[in-house]
Amino acid sequence: MNDTIAAISTTMGVGAISIIRVSGNDSINIVKKIFKGKDLTKVDSHTITYGHIIDNENIIDEVLVSIMRAPKTFTREDVVEINTHGGIAITNKVLELLLLNGCRLAEPGEFTKRAFLNGRIDLIEAEGVMDLINSKTEKSRKLAISQVNGEVSKLIKDLRQKVIEILANIEVNIDYPEYEDIEEMNNSMILTNIDSIEKEIKNILRHSEDSKLIKEGIKTIIIGSPNVGKSSILNRLLNEEKAIVTDIAGTTRDIVEGNVQIDGIVLNMIDTAGIRKTDDVVESIGVKKSLDLINEADLILYVLNNNEELIKEEKEILEKIKDKNHIVIVNKIDLENKLDLNELSNYIQMSVKDNVGIDELRNKIKEMFNLEQIEQNDYTYLSSARSISLLKKSLESLDAVKTGIKNNMPVDMVEIDLKQMWSTLGEIIGETYTDELIDQLFSQFCLGK
Repeated sequence: MNDTIAAISTTMGVGAISIIRVSGNDSINIVKKIFKGKDLTKVDSHTITYGHIIDNENIIDEVLVSIMRAPKTFTREDVVEINTHGGIAITNKVLELLLLNGCRLAEPGEFTKRAFLNGRIDLIEAEGVMDLINSKTEKSRKLAISQVNGEVSKLIKDLRQKVIEILANIEVNIDYPEYEDIEEMNNSMILTNIDSIEKEIKNILRHSEDSKLIKEGIKTIIIGSPNVGKSSILNRLLNEEKAIVTDIAGTTRDIVEGNVQIDGIVLNMIDTAGIRKTDDVVESIGVKKSLDLINEADLILYVLNNNEELIKEEKEILEKIKDKNHIVIVNKIDLENKLDLNELSNYIQMSVKDNVGIDELRNKIKEMFNLEQIEQNDYTYLSSARSISLLKKSLESLDAVKTGIKNNMPVDMVEIDLKQMWSTLGEIIGETYTDELIDQLFSQFCLGK
């Protein structure tokens, strides 16, 4: 991290301003080389200076330059931000001059990566930065900001502190074995504290499932035979003509996607190709995709035609989805009923044509995922699959500790599982990590952040 990096931090295109960010030990000196105005090495930290970006003596743009000196910066390095007029040519030219004068083009997420490696933020806070950028709802924004502010990290740090206190008591037991009364006192104390920690972890995990729902949304697929109204249902939920609707079977040959919000939770909707046997090569590929998506979905909307009896293939699909989150939609109730409803469970009746049943479908989804019960005031919980899986792993270590104590295992053996738990909790906030994990995590950020 000894080199100085630069990148465009605003979206490329025509706009009022663009911001080019520079970070590193030489950032102020490098910008000074292409800046005409006050001496940037002499201006106060956290001030904005007016001037021009120049290429030799040619003026490139009129700019405002923000100078922020280490360590009170996002990366804890010297940081310079150049505010130019928005425009692709101007922005690229300024970046080009920075690269020619000693900067290296930053990798995706490298500014935030440096903030982590320099101890400015931990991994949960870093993930919160990315979640904040990607948030699509007010709930997901609140969830992300609680991570950025360090509120979520405090939960994990408090758990680690409690574990380290238990470890300290065990060390006393190991270092002073001649005191016979210490072991029983420690065993009693350890079990009491572990029960308390277990309750906290389970509470965090319970609420974190809701947090994950807020962050990632519900992957929802609409499946069914051709011409049962799948695309019409998608369009009705989205309030737009996203999918092509015709009376011709097999119109939808590939997946069609869209997003809809219910109680602040995003449904990532996928309309699939009608499931049927076909000799059409393109359509058959779409049918296979539809079947594959069943295993990946959080929610399956299976659409049946009220005007037709169940066929063998439809019964097979019903059997395939019975143990998954699903809602059977009996569409076209405006037509004569030929479908035996006694063969169905967890179904609603609908007529997309007459706009009947859409509200019932929304309410059914809210009920299935307890959307109205998701706590709206407290967003201080984990939300990434990485951190949730690590917390579950720490719970497994805790179970091993409890089993060891109850089976009267030597205290030094119990200590091994406790240390593993403490280390796993450290992975959540980045106290312990691998270079591969860090590279993978920050590669998902946008360039310039």
